[in-house]
Parts: sequence; C-alpha cells; structure tokens
Amino acid sequence: MSELNQDQVWMRRAIQLAQQGQYSTKPNPNVGCVIVKDGVIIGEGFHPQAGQPHAEVFALRQASEQARGATAYVTLEPCAHYGRTPPCAKGLVEAGVAKVVVACPDPNPLVAGKGVQILKDAGIDVEVGIGQEQAHQLNQGFLKAMATGMPYVRLKIASSLDGRTAMASGESKWITGAEARQDVQYWRAISGAVITGIETVLADDCQLNVRQLDGIEDIETVVQPKRIILDRQGRLPLTAKILAQADTVLVMGPFRQELADLGVLQLPVQPLKQLLSQLAEQHQIYDVLVEAGATLSTAFLQEQLVDELISYVAPTLLGQSARTMFNAEFSLMAEQLRFKLRDVTRLGDDVRFRLIPFQETL
Repeated sequence: MSELNQDQVWMRRAIQLAQQGQYSTKPNPNVGCVIVKDGVIIGEGFHPQAGQPHAEVFALRQASEQARGATAYVTLEPCAHYGRTPPCAKGLVEAGVAKVVVACPDPNPLVAGKGVQILKDAGIDVEVGIGQEQAHQLNQGFLKAMATGMPYVRLKIASSLDGRTAMASGESKWITGAEARQDVQYWRAISGAVITGIETVLADDCQLNVRQLDGIEDIETVVQPKRIILDRQGRLPLTAKILAQADTVLVMGPFRQELADLGVLQLPVQPLKQLLSQLAEQHQIYDVLVEAGATLSTAFLQEQLVDELISYVAPTLLGQSARTMFNAEFSLMAEQLRFKLRDVTRLGDDVRFRLIPFQETL
C-alpha cells in the first residue's frame, strides 16, 4: 500500500473517532486523533465534550512514551491557544512526534495556521489536506462560523408529491413515515439550535427536541439544541409544551416578564441575518436547523441564508387546497430558486433530498 493510501486509512479512522462526539461536543468542533508507529496504532482519541481534553490529549496519553518518533493524524488543525485546556500543538511537540498529518485547517482566529506553525518551528514534518472533504463535513457549522461569523443553516421540509405540507386546517401528522421522522432527530441532534415560527408552535404544540437517536441508548448524553421561536407579536402561550424545558428556549419578540420568570432568554425583534449573526457570535450556535412553515422557510431562502435544503418527500397527494411548501410569488423564470443535488436517500417509502442552493443566470 502506498504511503498516501496508508495516510488515508489512518485519517479515516481519525474521522470515525471524531464522529463519536458529534452529539456532545457543541459548541466545540468534532475532532479525532490517531497516533501510528511502525504501521500500528499506538494511541487514539476524540474530543467528547466542551471543557474536557481534546482528541490529541487522549491519544498521547494512550501512546505514552511510544509517541516519540510516531506520526499523528488529526482531523482538525491542533489548537495553538490556552483555553479551558492547554494548546494541543505544544503537546504534540513535547511528546516528540516526528510527523503530523492534518485533515482540515482551522479558520478560528486563535488557531488559523498557528498550530501548524508551532509544529513546523519544532522541526516536525506537517502535511495538510489528507481527508479534508470528509473532515470538513464533520464541522460545517464551526468552520463556517469561524470564517464568516455566520452559522451553517439547514432548512428542513416534509411535503407530499404535490408540494404540500399540511391540510388547509393545519393538520400535518403525519405526511412522512417513521423512518423519515427518525432521520430528522439526527439533524436536530447535530444542531446548536432549531428555529421555528410561532404559527408552527400554535398549530402543532411541538417540542423540537431530540427524543431518540439510532445507536444512542442514553439520550441524556446528547446536548439538546436550543429552540428559537420567532414570535413578533408575543403570542406564545405559557402552556406550550416547548416551555417544559424553558432554559433551552429563546424567543425573538417583545419582552414578556412571564417568559423571563420561566427562564426563557428573550431576543429583540431583528432581521433574520442579524439574528443568525447574533446566535453565532454571542451564543456559540454554529449549526442551525430551520423547521417552520411556508412563510418563514421562504424568507430564509429568499434572503439567501440557507446553506442546505433537506427535503423529505412522501408518496402521497394532498390536493390543491392543502398548504404549500413555499409561498413566494415569481413572475419570471429568472426569479426561480435553483438547487444543486447533493444526495438522495430512500427512507422507508419516503425520499430525502439534500440540496445546495445556488444562483444561475438564465
């Protein structure tokens, strides 16, 4: 096996390790580390939770003295600053590793090349880019927020074949089947926040939390997403189920003392782009899932704030009086919103499309 292929094998293992923290590390990124010597893994680890040691620390502890002269594979550039834990780049230097292979650079201004430079200054051979695309997928929100100050936004829609999301009465349980609904739990679990509108809360009395995940026995280990309700007229009832965990709820709307008494964090009414910026910069929310009705979903799309559209389509027809998926009105083909297909997955009898918005001159 060539050296490049061998590097890819070890990096794939590091990525698998990083995925073990995908439900628990928020707001920190998912990171995995593998230390290899003479073709054998001598240490490995992942970052399990904010405030706990980073992946490199666990791997170095396991490798112990054998780390000297070994190669470390890390999914994200080792940190270069003192936070709640010491800088991992210096830890790798002190351990005496001979080479570090990094999948993905870290755009965090506190790191941003500094970690790699510390390693190089110590005479360590550094290679960047092996497995970068797969590693990037692990931390899309973190990487985007560090680079731009904005979170990665996923918009989730469940509709019929004729593009309807609910009956005219608002009844919508259930358009999609159990497998598609279970899949939504995953997207919530990797999100720092779920955004919805007051109409959805009033119609469904939804909770928008994570209740069950494949492969996770103890749901308490999952960092629950914040639930953000856009309620410009202050209509959220105090009896809403979503307020059962009031300390994880944020409401954008007029200030209400009764919500403050429950522990709900209230945000001023502001444009969507400003809201997203505030979530990233002030609340360390880097992945946002939008689960809302047509009006709010359309607003996110028309303001070009959506990074990815997750569309579940059920094999059913609801008819022309049912509620539409989007409510934008276009008169010209040039106004249409176009998407690039990322992947298609069958979930029971339903189909999930993952799409990336893009603009095209027609």
